[in-house]
Amino acid sequence: MTLLPRVTGPDRLKELSPDQLVPLAAEIREFLVDKVCRTGGHLGPNLGVVELTIALHRVFDSPTDRIVFDTGHQAYVHKMLTGRLDSFDSLRAAGGLSGYPSRQESPHDHVESSHASTSLAYADGLAKAQRILGEDHRHVVAVIGDGALTGGVAWEALNNISGGNRPVVVVLNDNGRSYDPTIGGLAVHLSALRGGTHTGPNLFEQIGFSYLGPVDGHDVDAVEEAFRQAVRLNRPVVVHCVTEKGRGYAHAVTDEADRMHGIGVIDPETGKSGGGGSPTWTASFGAELTEIGAAHPEVVALTAAMLRPVGLHEFATAFPDRVFDVGIAEQQAVTSAAGLAMGGLHPVVCLYATFLNRAVDQILMDVALHRLPVTFVLDRAGITGPDGASHHGMWDLALLGTVPGMRVASPRDTTQLAALLREAVATTDGPTALRFPKASAGPEIPAINRMDGLDILYRGRSQPLDVMIVSTGVFAAPAIRAAELLSSNGIGVTVVDPRWLLPVNQTLVHLASRHRLVLTVEDGVRTGGVGAALAQACTDARVTTPVHNLGLPKEFLDHGDRSAILAEHGLTAESIAGTALTLYGAVSAQHTASLEGTRR
Repeated sequence: MTLLPRVTGPDRLKELSPDQLVPLAAEIREFLVDKVCRTGGHLGPNLGVVELTIALHRVFDSPTDRIVFDTGHQAYVHKMLTGRLDSFDSLRAAGGLSGYPSRQESPHDHVESSHASTSLAYADGLAKAQRILGEDHRHVVAVIGDGALTGGVAWEALNNISGGNRPVVVVLNDNGRSYDPTIGGLAVHLSALRGGTHTGPNLFEQIGFSYLGPVDGHDVDAVEEAFRQAVRLNRPVVVHCVTEKGRGYAHAVTDEADRMHGIGVIDPETGKSGGGGSPTWTASFGAELTEIGAAHPEVVALTAAMLRPVGLHEFATAFPDRVFDVGIAEQQAVTSAAGLAMGGLHPVVCLYATFLNRAVDQILMDVALHRLPVTFVLDRAGITGPDGASHHGMWDLALLGTVPGMRVASPRDTTQLAALLREAVATTDGPTALRFPKASAGPEIPAINRMDGLDILYRGRSQPLDVMIVSTGVFAAPAIRAAELLSSNGIGVTVVDPRWLLPVNQTLVHLASRHRLVLTVEDGVRTGGVGAALAQACTDARVTTPVHNLGLPKEFLDHGDRSAILAEHGLTAESIAGTALTLYGAVSAQHTASLEGTRR
């Protein structure tokens, strides 16, 4: 590489001659494939925006001009061109380069954009602020993909921008897909624009934008000229750039394009990972739902532009008429599911846990208020690891715990996943939710007893009922190991898996009353989570056993290795045992002091 190391910032990029830009783009792609295959990350989206990003930084003056990337996983090239080339060996590692724009990393990153469809609303607000402050020398540019443009908040922002006569440049990066091919009427319209078959004013012009395009998004000269023309217009403009996702890397432009959207560590030559190991939770869910679908024709599935990532590909192959991809529109998915349930079906809404946040109102008012049988399956629940704060699925338990009639389960193994999923789709009087992590599924963990739906996983022999550990989902194994460590210290321990975490089973409250200390373990925020719900239930039942909650703090946690983040917050077998030992010592001392006071 000869050109890329010289580009230490946008000013140096502007110094390059036009005939140097094609080889620069080739060097950028070579660098991306090498680095991202080593670290994992979002490869396909960034390979597709190389020339577009070069043109952005040659025409606009970042950071004075504000460039906002929608679903910021397409910002790797932006990071490379703004002085962070040498940090890519640490991409998505703890303390290293974020996989998304990060305001802490660089003044060139204005928005930590990692949930889709928000860039236009940010741009609308920034443009309004600049007008009020008299900052007419600054430009606002929003880069949004056609997939992200399917989200409702994007349409709300388009409506506001087009009616405001503020000079916002909307760069539409149109590659025909998000994770999956873009769906709906918008996709049809963009296809007509790309193919030149549309006549008359297009959608954007009809609502008040100037429209430039379609432009070949891999022709730097053409894109630069379109951007300069957009600046001269000094009003709301859509620049329609047609790009190819994964461009320049054969494995990312074939039928594997969706798999190459976000990758783990792979061999750059073959495009394959090491493979092997235990089945993933996602794959296990997908196989089980397909079996359920064969026996229950009323079961349908919904996804928000993530058919493969949430495990629905097998179900879609078997039952193509019973899967609905609504685009990047979680609110639409939930309320559409409500309508499906009202129509007599049992919808299964499959989302990443972090994206459930976007549809809380619809869950409350459109599903729960009507007591509709809708099942939510939440992939990537808890700590996800390298994608960082916006992608940790750590709020779902606290949010769902506020929803009347909502039942929430967290399977400890794939056997329980199958059983709980079947129980969920058999529920007819209200909503249900299942959550599981981004991880391989471990071995089956059998129960030694079941009490009113609760599974007893461990009970110390010939020991008193000292400590009860309430494990949630995949914390069953470390909870059992912690119990073994405590038992070796002469402490009697019971480990309970509630299976259905919320609402709190009253039998769990009864078991709490028979122990001297209760310790709950969860990978959601402690505030309002399962432990808080159990503590409240015990208070309501006048059970005085202290309930201590182990979980995640009410903070935005940075990216890093999932296991390391869990360990940092005390969610390992050894930490659980250590916390229980300390707390039990304090409880015992207080109990002894109380007895001595009574004797006096």
